[in-house]
Amino acid sequence: MTKESPERAERRRRQKEIADGLKGSGALDDIFAKIDAGEPLTGEQGLLGGMLKAALERGLGAELTEHVGYDRGDADAAEHPNSRNGTSPKTVATQIGDVDLAVPRDRDGTFTPMLVPKGQRRLDGLDGMIISLYAGGM
Repeated sequence: MTKESPERAERRRRQKEIADGLKGSGALDDIFAKIDAGEPLTGEQGLLGGMLKAALERGLGAELTEHVGYDRGDADAAEHPNSRNGTSPKTVATQIGDVDLAVPRDRDGTFTPMLVPKGQRRLDGLDGMIISLYAGGM
């Protein structure tokens, strides 16, 4: 039997802590109910794809908020030189299937997302992390 590296032990401990926190809070109850009902985890109709889409779009929205300097719906929006300007569709390939995103944009065209950079059509690490978090909670 080989000894586990300190980095791996810490990663496993952190994943377990996150999974236990999510389970304990009840945040995953609806998702577990859907899994128990037979909904697929991966593929076009998979739960992980929907979760990944929601997480990425929320992150992209937060990036745009930081870029333009105000939250969506703020009354102060007119005081800022740049403003929100809808979204553009983008499909990214992931290990769990294609994910269709609504990428926010700004009026000046200066917003460059870091979470899903312009021109990137494949996500490699993020979906693997989500799958490992889910697996750690099982």
